[in-house]
Amino acid sequence: MSNDKFSTPDISHLRQEDFEHVYEPAEDTFLFLDALVQEHDFLEKRKPTCCVEVGCGSGMCITFLAKMLGTSAAMYWCTDINPLAALAAKRTAQQNGVTVIPVLTDLVECLKPRLKHQVDVLLFNPPYVVTPPEEVGSSGIEASWAGGYHGREVMDRLFPQIPDILSPQGIFYLVIIKENKADEIEGIMKGYGYKMWTLLILSSTGFILWDSSQTLGIDVFSNILFPNVQVFLWAVEWSPYRIADEKAHSHNVIL
Repeated sequence: MSNDKFSTPDISHLRQEDFEHVYEPAEDTFLFLDALVQEHDFLEKRKPTCCVEVGCGSGMCITFLAKMLGTSAAMYWCTDINPLAALAAKRTAQQNGVTVIPVLTDLVECLKPRLKHQVDVLLFNPPYVVTPPEEVGSSGIEASWAGGYHGREVMDRLFPQIPDILSPQGIFYLVIIKENKADEIEGIMKGYGYKMWTLLILSSTGFILWDSSQTLGIDVFSNILFPNVQVFLWAVEWSPYRIADEKAHSHNVIL
């Protein structure tokens, strides 16, 4: 990408020994960056003033968002339970000339009082790997991937907090895999008054199979249509707002 604001953040300051303790950017990270590029015009039109990444790891995603949208009118926060990840995210932001405030906390616990109904953009690439429940809850690198039962134990703790922190025009971007039981997640979000929109689908071989610019009125979780699906990136938003803005920002809706 030629435009600097769309360039991949420089993480040359991080060494291999850092990635022994902090999640190294991988296919799901770059899927997130692709989705944010796709969402650029939509997000720029909304003029977000508060953006947060939960479980920031190296800080690549929140740094990319800050580079893409600019920091003159918005504040960027990131959280992680791993102190080395919070430090890495701070260094990544500095390396790329943007300001991101790292907070060492579990999910959004320390931010809830200050950011109640204030978050316009929320990013979460959660620990989604199905693991034994006893592997969940560490503050080391395992926290970046160990998702427990159905890979959902961590994200299920965040979902009830979404209505408390998203602003009325807020949007929540979430990475999941098929094993996370997307239909159940969608039901949870519907219970809070939100709709979920598929943005990108990544195959197990690392290729983007589908994006929301393709107007396919299909169930993207079909094994017949997409047998090699590995990772999905969803947008979650308050239904009335999206319905009013549907023509300006068309997504495939999973219903």
